[in-house]
Amino acid sequence: MVDYISTAQAAEKWSISERRVQKLCDDGRIMGAMRFSRVWAIPKDAPKPTDPRKKKPLEETINE
Repeated sequence: MVDYISTAQAAEKWSISERRVQKLCDDGRIMGAMRFSRVWAIPKDAPKPTDPRKKKPLEETINE
């Protein structure tokens, strides 16, 4: 059985704002997140989504 956490708990765990977690859920970027009315349930073991604005590490760009 999967345990779930709230957006506030995920925000604290990932060191981002609660609103950002809600937006990530809305965009479908958190795997397994489910919405119940106005509340999101996020799997406890869900990884923090990566930020697509971040550049690749230098090592990866050299090997391409």
